Amino acid sequence: MRLIRCDIPDVWLFEPKVFGDERGFFFESWNRRTLSDLGLDVDFVQDNHSRSVRNVVRGLHYQIEHPQGKLVRAIAGEIFDVAVDLRRRSPTFGRTVCFVLSADNKRMAWIPSGFAHGFCVVSEYAEYCYKTTDYWYPEHERTLAWNDPSLAIPWPLTAAPILAAKDAIANSIADCETFA
Repeated sequence: MRLIRCDIPDVWLFEPKVFGDERGFFFESWNRRTLSDLGLDVDFVQDNHSRSVRNVVRGLHYQIEHPQGKLVRAIAGEIFDVAVDLRRRSPTFGRTVCFVLSADNKRMAWIPSGFAHGFCVVSEYAEYCYKTTDYWYPEHERTLAWNDPSLAIPWPLTAAPILAAKDAIANSIADCETFA
């Protein structure tokens, strides 16, 4: 497993070692000891799996209480993944980091707690799996506006975004709840 540092130092990409031959491929998608040796030593409590079609934008979501760290990956298709630092005391507060996760590149991203997170599907469809460090608490879930102009996220949409109702009415970073 190779660790790739991002522009925001707390967000990481992991690139697994893939073993392939004419039968297909094999790789470890999660190994606690390996990731701990690379510096990620967390306990995961929940696995989630979603499927979405092209131009779906999910997010930018976070939990103001019970914040979740997430280890995310695409297992089918391709997504444009985004993390936004919402930690007011952080030198990278309000900054975004974006990257492509796909079934082909097999990369995984670590999004620590204190970040809003979301993605856009750029392939015909994508399936997305992620582990979380805390459970989902709908009463603590918040949504940061995916299209906040101050974030200047370069969403690779090819048509109007397909949004959940909560994502269509989300707050800008100036008006959303943030972390100390």
